[in-house]
Amino acid sequence: MRTHLLHRDFLALSCAALLFPLCGFARQSPTITSDAPPSPGASSQAVSPEVTAAEAAIASSDWKAAESKLDSYLLTHPTDARALFDAGYVADAQNRLDDAASLYRRATAANPKSFEAHLSLGLLLARQGKPAEARPELAAAAALDPGEAGPELKARAWRALARIDRDSNPALASNDLLEALKLSPETTADTLLAANLAEHTGQLDAAAAAYRRVLAKDPKSTPASVGLAHILIDRKQYPDAETVLRAALTQAPDDPTLTAQLATVLADQDKAEALPLLQKLHAAHPADPAITRMLAAVLADAGNYAGSDQLELQLLAAQPDDPELLIAHGQNLVHEAQTEQAFAVFDKASRLDASSADAWSGLAFTAFQLHRFDVTLHALTMRSEHAPENASTLFLWATAYDSLHQKNQAAAYYQRFLDASAGKFPDQEWQARQRLKVLGK
Repeated sequence: MRTHLLHRDFLALSCAALLFPLCGFARQSPTITSDAPPSPGASSQAVSPEVTAAEAAIASSDWKAAESKLDSYLLTHPTDARALFDAGYVADAQNRLDDAASLYRRATAANPKSFEAHLSLGLLLARQGKPAEARPELAAAAALDPGEAGPELKARAWRALARIDRDSNPALASNDLLEALKLSPETTADTLLAANLAEHTGQLDAAAAAYRRVLAKDPKSTPASVGLAHILIDRKQYPDAETVLRAALTQAPDDPTLTAQLATVLADQDKAEALPLLQKLHAAHPADPAITRMLAAVLADAGNYAGSDQLELQLLAAQPDDPELLIAHGQNLVHEAQTEQAFAVFDKASRLDASSADAWSGLAFTAFQLHRFDVTLHALTMRSEHAPENASTLFLWATAYDSLHQKNQAAAYYQRFLDASAGKFPDQEWQARQRLKVLGK
């Protein structure tokens, strides 16, 4: 079966599901003490009546009133750090993110020691998908005294840094998370992030243990189920993964990632249930390319090459130069006896990705079928640079040399084929022995 394609596409879905709950950077709310949020600067400074009134409106979520009061005040007090932070918070609450970012920046410029302004700006930039801009703001917040905001909000800065550092520097992200845990108790999200970081650094036992801890506390945790199943699938522990996934799907029966993972597990165990499961998933998500690829692979494994190729062609219309799609398309064409078309497809795939053993294998086979034995030998030579020989390729070497009447090379490869085959290909072994007799005369 096309396991390399199936696993890659399920991995795309798994990663999306794993990262989504860990990537949320919520808007930072000013901590309400008595009836007003604390100042982003020194809380001992006097607060103007206008700002006090605006903060009372904020406390009541009356954003328009707060905005009106702050806009008026900032016309004559454009460098008041507290008012700028409040105005940024009001804009943030109304989803005017660019305005909020500008106001938070002005607040940090007016008071570089403003913990809340740096934190709020960093979280906002992270939510906007600007990690390079967010990181220095969050690092600044993590280095400042949170004051009345308290250590839990400083821990929030460290957690946000951990999420940003997760992909580029997992070791640094782990340290960020440890700093957060020094300031506040571990949460389920922390455990999930720790598991994800352990996966990134290859500590699969630790990652699996962390996912299991989450599931012990919350059996309904989809991210933990996805993460644990991912590890079990990677280790080819398919029955265990199936158990985890079936339990998770009782809680979230329509979850596409869990369903895709289960389909992968079932396909790897050659269970017929994989196909209808993927067909149902594809019907619910017809535009998802990862799901479409998976269904195409399972259809091909089931012998429905025309159905598989119909999906591959849809995908190729959007990605005509994707080598793996071309290889899958070429394999379908071979099964449909469209050898010349398959040859052209494999030739294109090998030109796009000269390191693809599958592309060279397809090109070698189709070239042989078209009696282009010199191309077969070239393709086999290129393939050998990227993958070890096997019985099939050795037999192809032998028959190509034999077809070109290069007796010594043909005899050598027939013998290598017989050594590698060890009774697994009786028809070809009989042919190889017969040819060795003829070539030896």
